[in-house]
Amino acid sequence: MSESTAPAAVETAEPTNAPDPKLLAMDIQQIMALIPHRYPFLLIDRIVEMERKVRLVAIKNVTANEPQFTGHFPDHPIMPGVLTIEAMAQAGAVLLLSEIADRENKLVLFTGIDEAKFRRPVTPGDQLRIEVETIQWSSRMSKMKGTCLVNGKVAAQAIITCQIVPRARKGAEGTTEPAGSGE
Repeated sequence: MSESTAPAAVETAEPTNAPDPKLLAMDIQQIMALIPHRYPFLLIDRIVEMERKVRLVAIKNVTANEPQFTGHFPDHPIMPGVLTIEAMAQAGAVLLLSEIADRENKLVLFTGIDEAKFRRPVTPGDQLRIEVETIQWSSRMSKMKGTCLVNGKVAAQAIITCQIVPRARKGAEGTTEPAGSGE
């Protein structure tokens, strides 16, 4: 008898057509396969924890060469609070889309924000830990609690609402139309 020498499964997420029950971590390429955001507006660098349909933890390494710091503020750079909220929304979109079988045909739109609080500034050199937790979940909408932390201290928090919609597709002459409209 011989023992199996097969390598152990790596617990990272690789987007496929069906949800993977072992989605625990993602690198930037896997994140970009799920959400449409790109530089300079992709505000999460990696997923370090994910509990399906429940919670997700993402990391954003804040660097001095990001475009918002040239004007916000030149002598005292601070990450705009709206970008910390957007980072929460992007992390929430990853959590939602990781559970949808036809995710390549879906888009998550940020539709609302409640109870936003900004507790401390986020500056270049900080590592932003973005935590999102599901409050309400359906096939079309979701509500999540988001918290951004730096060195274990809350920098921002909010309740965000998102809607899942069909992705637009390019029409015959380069115009966009909702997926599934007209034939």
